[in-house]
Amino acid sequence: MKNKNKFPKGWDEKRVKGLIDHYEQQTEDEALAEDEAPFVDDQDTMMEIPRKLVSQVREMIAQHNKKLLKTGS
Repeated sequence: MKNKNKFPKGWDEKRVKGLIDHYEQQTEDEALAEDEAPFVDDQDTMMEIPRKLVSQVREMIAQHNKKLLKTGS
């Protein structure tokens, strides 16, 4: 029996391979810049939240982004 990989919703083998290629081809400088990027943008903030609240926070962010798309802001 062949073992079939299971991917999260919206993912497939091609997407996974693309992600692997991205990180394998990245230089150290590119990786560092990518890691530091969230801390450079003054429009976003990084914060620690309890794990049990992650899904609720993600939903709030999704709703916020939908509103931004509708208003074009």
